[in-house]
Amino acid sequence: MERPPATYRVNGAAIRTRRMDLGMDLAECAAAAGISRAYLDQLELGYRERPSPRIYAGLRTALRITDDQLLANEERKPKE
Repeated sequence: MERPPATYRVNGAAIRTRRMDLGMDLAECAAAAGISRAYLDQLELGYRERPSPRIYAGLRTALRITDDQLLANEERKPKE
């Protein structure tokens, strides 16, 4: 059985676009995801790219976004 990766590389531009589409500012989105505003800013700008599974799940929930939208291209698994 294949073990899932410990982290996933996220698409910062997609995070920012989705957050703005939802009308959320950095502080609102960060609070909803359970992270600091500074950490969210770093993710959006690409200074950080690999959040922990807990943070990844928080972002997915806060942004109501799918894996295909959130993950960087190389992290997406091909459809079989």
